[in-house]
Parts: sequence; structure tokens; C-alpha cells
Amino acid sequence: MADTNIDTELDLDGLDLTGVLDEDDSSWLAELETALVEECDFGSLRNICKGRAVPDHLRAEVWQICLGTVGKDALSSFDGLYDMEGQSQVRSDCKALVDKLGNEEEDKVSIVSDLETIVTLYCKSRGLKYTSSNGWMDVLQVLLTVKMSPSELYNTFYAILNKFVPKSLNKFGLKLSTLFIRCSTPGPPRPSGFTARVFRMWFNSVFGGVCGLKVCQVMWDVIFQHADPFLEFFMGLVILVNASLTYCRKGVRLEVEDVEDFCSLAQYYAQKTPQSFRRDYQLSMFGGSVVSHKEPEDSTSLMYSLCLSVSGEELLQANKGTPLEDAVRFFVVDCRPAEQYNNEHLTTAFHLDANLMLQSPEEFSYAVQALFAAQAQALAAGSAAAGEHLCFLGSGREEEDQYVNMVVANILQKGKQYVSTAKGGYPGTEGLFGDASFLLIYGICIVFFQSCSFHVLFLANVSLLQFSKAILGRLSGVVKSKSAEMKEKLANYIKNDGTGDKHVSSAERGGKRYRNMANVFTIGDDEEGDDGSGAESEEDDAQKETVSLDTWVQKADVLYSCRCKEIRSNGHSFPSYLLVTSSHLYVLREIPSRKGMAHIQARRALSSIVKITSKKRQPELITFKYGTHEEDGFHVTDMHRFYIPTASDSTRVIKQSKHVKYI
Repeated sequence: MADTNIDTELDLDGLDLTGVLDEDDSSWLAELETALVEECDFGSLRNICKGRAVPDHLRAEVWQICLGTVGKDALSSFDGLYDMEGQSQVRSDCKALVDKLGNEEEDKVSIVSDLETIVTLYCKSRGLKYTSSNGWMDVLQVLLTVKMSPSELYNTFYAILNKFVPKSLNKFGLKLSTLFIRCSTPGPPRPSGFTARVFRMWFNSVFGGVCGLKVCQVMWDVIFQHADPFLEFFMGLVILVNASLTYCRKGVRLEVEDVEDFCSLAQYYAQKTPQSFRRDYQLSMFGGSVVSHKEPEDSTSLMYSLCLSVSGEELLQANKGTPLEDAVRFFVVDCRPAEQYNNEHLTTAFHLDANLMLQSPEEFSYAVQALFAAQAQALAAGSAAAGEHLCFLGSGREEEDQYVNMVVANILQKGKQYVSTAKGGYPGTEGLFGDASFLLIYGICIVFFQSCSFHVLFLANVSLLQFSKAILGRLSGVVKSKSAEMKEKLANYIKNDGTGDKHVSSAERGGKRYRNMANVFTIGDDEEGDDGSGAESEEDDAQKETVSLDTWVQKADVLYSCRCKEIRSNGHSFPSYLLVTSSHLYVLREIPSRKGMAHIQARRALSSIVKITSKKRQPELITFKYGTHEEDGFHVTDMHRFYIPTASDSTRVIKQSKHVKYI
């Protein structure tokens, strides 16, 4: 609760932080008061306040404008019935909150009644069940310090929970916070004592349960003015990165005068975080509509991730010659086999063959040191390839990208921060090249080092790093003085002779998988092989029938439908819908560029399903095997693989069909 403390020192040394509470001039207060009298809109209010704390007597009006609740009276729709499940617990918690605040005795009964009405109406309108641990009382505790009518209090409470309390927390949110730290901050990884319970305590109450009331008021001033729920997430990262190992048993010791630096550092972390992370996870965590408290569909793969992934669009935009102002810059590390890299690669990419890690550890160690040196020199030269973020690019093939994950783990173990991977690997960037000069068909990166100091020279396309003449001259001198002994030591790595794709050998497949990696594509029983085609071939989209998702899902003959992900044999996955009728199984693949539309990817007669398998440890991964029944059993001709969040319901409906006789 608010009276507990956490030992947290905010490390702001060396950071250029601006934009929050940075003015001592109070002339804006008169302008704010005038604007409120004139019933200003949110945009005008934000331009006046500029992220600053507002006076106590104006806070109620400011918050309502920021949250868009002015003039609303949802409380009038309450039916006056206090009859929901857990009603006695609601009343007890409301009474305990009022007792703690120390109101006058004659006011307590009225306040308790108002709070119970607010919580009851919210639960009924949202179809939720009340629990004491949901953080609502902490939110109401802060709101009660701001003078509002019961109707205004309800509207504000509703808006805060709807806009600023994450819909998805638990282990997903905990894992996401850890990965954000690796990608957004230069600090150490999270303390081992940090748990999902602590994560929920912070964000369910928008820090109302762990900060002092005055501190929380000022924090909410900033959060509401920014209208950005993800800023709250970065505030949590500030606490997490700077916290002592004992903070889990305490609250957040933050004074009002600290909020300026605290919010500035949160904004700094936000600027240092790739925008594709926000696009990928903000809707999952802060969806605006009525959402059940379930983890997003991508949470399974996320739980096995070593770091977050950057979209191909952002990666290419950031590393063009003229990136957007304040955009995150990436130093791209291409980890594909040599032949793939030499055939085609990004001109700004540093090549680090991931296979070297197992095939030649010594050469790999030299290459990693060269990587760090290349990154440092690119930053010093201000080149197009420069970037604080290391982004590792794989081939998009599961077998090869296992090695990429091992490389990422090795880099993280060396204490390197700002680490990410490219979503979809190199194939995820194909088709996005707006400028042909950004793609180099053939290039060789030659690495020289002398003593303990590494020097990097890109010979194939010198302009790609845009080195100054002084830098090129200095590097040329290094080349001339390079010893033959060191050339020979790196010869195998430097040669990059493209001896063919290096896949995992059959002997290596039998070894232990890399720790914490999801066994995604071997999802059937142990006897299941890799022969399945993953259902139908990859035909041209133009040849597939396009249908409306809503129309098909609502068809009268559809017995069951659910969202899923189709997993292809090449490792790619596609958001899809699974539809079951009395006789057929349909797979509708969503069309990203046409919302609400889908291609009919497959039509399967239920009678052709001969087996359904799943992994015990990951029952959501389902394989449907199709074939024919013969005297000696069944003959499998094809298979379909899916990640289905509601796998048990889906398989039960299919097995109950009269057309499925042999499962």
C-alpha cells in the first residue's frame, strides 16, 4: 500500500533529459485557469500544462478533460441492486478503505455507499467478478483525494481502468518487462525477486498501491496528459532497473520532487525503445474494448524468447541514410550462413556466421570482438550502419535460427544491452527495399585487428558506412601493417567462401536442444516425423477464394469457430480462423492488408482426419493428420499444424462429429 517504501535511487547521470516539469515559471497557471473556465479541449489543455503537475484545486477538472469524461453521467444507469456475487466482499473492502482514510464519522456511511455503488456498477457493466487483489481500492483511494461528485468519480474510475490498466499481465507481462529492459535500458537485468505478483500490484493500480498519495497524484498528472498507457510501462522499468534486490517486500519510496526526473527517465527509455515493440504489444496489454484477462496469442513464443523482435519496416527505415529524427538506430548483425549472405544482404549489415559458435569457437570469439569494434567505430564515424541497438538477423529457418538464438544468448551473457532480433529473419525484410542501393548482392567484410585494438574496413562497398577520408586513411594504414600471423588466424572466418548452407546435422538433432527454446514444430507424438507438408502447398494468393470473416463465422452450418495460428512446415506461422461444420473443417487465413477478409486456405472433409495429436507440455499445439483407412491401419497423406488457444474445445467438437470414426 501507499505507506510502504522501496529503496530506489534513480541514476540520471549523463542523460540528456528534457520535457517534463522543466520550467519554474508559474504564469501558465493563470492561462490554465482561464482555459478551464472557457471549457477548453484536451489538446489546448495539454499545450498549456506541458506535462507539469497541476494545482490540487484544478486537478479534478484537468483529469476529467484528459480522460474525456466531462458531461457524462453513467452512474444514473445503476439499477440500485447490490446483488452480485461477492457483494459482501465489496462492501467490506470499501469500508476498510474509508476507515483507513480517516473521514468524519458522519461522512463514512455515505462514502462507503458511493464506493460500493461505483464498484458494483462497474462489475455489472463489464461482466467482471470482483476480487480484493485487483487494485481497484488503490485507484479509488487516490481518486478520493480529488474532490469529485459520485458521478464524476465513477466516470473517472471507469476511464482509468479502461485506458490505463493492462488487460494482460501475469507471466506474459513479467517476461515482456524483462525483454524490454534488455532492449531499452543500459542497466542490469531485473532482480531475481521480481515476480508477476509485484508486476500486477504496480500496474493494476497505476502505481496507486505502491506510491504515496501526493506522488501518485503528480504521476497521474503526467500519465493522463500524455494519454499514453505505455508510458506507465516505462515508469515501471525505471523502478525495476534502479531498484534494490529487496524491493519486492516494500513499496516505492519516491518523493514529489523526484517525479520530474522519474518521468523524464521513463520518456528517455521510451525514446530508446523500437516503435515496433509498442505496436506489437500495446493492443495486447491495453486493448480498449471489453477484453477477458487472457494472455495474447503470441505469449507462448514470447515466453521462450531471449529478446524482443524488431519489424523489418522499422529496421530498414532506421538504417537508411536519412532516418527519422530521434529514431532508434540499429547495428544489423547478419547471422546467416556465408553463402546466403554473399548472395544477397543489407549493405549496412555486419556478417557473423552463427554456425561458427559450434564449429569453431575460437574464430567465433574473434568475430564477436570484431563485431563490438565495428559497432564502436561505426558510431564514432556517424555512419549509416551505426546504431546502439544490436539487431540479429537470421534466415527465418528454424534449424539455422537455433544457432542465432545461441549467439544472442552469448551476447547477453557478455552484458551487452540494447539487443533485439529481426522479426521473420532476412525474409522479413524482403520486398521492403524502397532503394536498390540499400541491398548489396555481393560484399565481403574483412576484419583486421592489431594487439587488443580492432579495426574494421568494409571493402566491397565503402560508401555503405560513409566513412570520412580520415577514417579510411587510418584504416588503410592498419591494413598495411597487419601481421600475416593474425591474418591466418582469422582466414577461415574472413574468407566467407560460401561452402553451402550449413544445416543442423542428423547427429546434432539428437543432442540437447538449447535451453529455454520452444519446441514449436515437433508438436505431434514421438513417432511423428518431418514429412508433413503442413497441409496445402503455398499457392498464389490471387488464386484463393477471398471471403468475409464475419459472414463465414456466422454461417448457420458452422458448429464451432476459433482464432488460431497455422504453422507451416517451413516454420512460418499465419493468423487464421478454424471453422467446423457438420462435415468439413475450414481454414481461413487472415489478409493483413484487408481487415475482416480472409483467404480460404483449406477445406478438409472431417472423414479424412485419421489422427489428432498434441504435446503434453504444450497442448495448444495441435496436428491434424489426413489420410485413408486401410486393412492394416491408416495411411497419412497430409497434415495440418496449428497453435489453438482453445485446443481442447476444438478437438472435442471435431471428435464428436459422426464423420470422424477412427480417432
